[in-house]
Amino acid sequence: MTITIAALTQKDAHKLAPLIAAYAQAMKRGAPRRPDEYYAELLTEDKAAEVLGAFFDDELVGFAVFFDLPDTMSGHRVGHLEDIYVLPNYRNRGIGRKFVETLKIEGQSRGWDRLRWVVPRPVDAAATGLPTDSALYDEIATLSTSKLYDIVIDPLSVA
Repeated sequence: MTITIAALTQKDAHKLAPLIAAYAQAMKRGAPRRPDEYYAELLTEDKAAEVLGAFFDDELVGFAVFFDLPDTMSGHRVGHLEDIYVLPNYRNRGIGRKFVETLKIEGQSRGWDRLRWVVPRPVDAAATGLPTDSALYDEIATLSTSKLYDIVIDPLSVA
């Protein structure tokens, strides 16, 4: 199995939209989400976010969303990995690890001090097939000493 990691662009939006819908379904549950190609186009063209895709041949099987941010205290840059999602049939094949390795290399070229990774908890990990423990994260990253808090601006967005 050869997986290629590449930056996604607007032309990839039709492939990305179903994966975003599947990710939202896995994380929030409820009624299945519908693929939204317009939103996928906006995401791939966003000025702040960058999106990587994992391709098996020509099929998009996963995505990662990250940001290149300033670090206030050091004056340097840091990477912020917001989301990784891999289709269920392609999990446990090292794709998530490949995303992280790709971002570490990218971070070296951009002069990042570190790559931060936000790992949200799915609503129902057993039903979604998403990791129920932190073994992978603990193996390839160090648990931050910082706490992450949310200030809810739009209560409908967290439902």
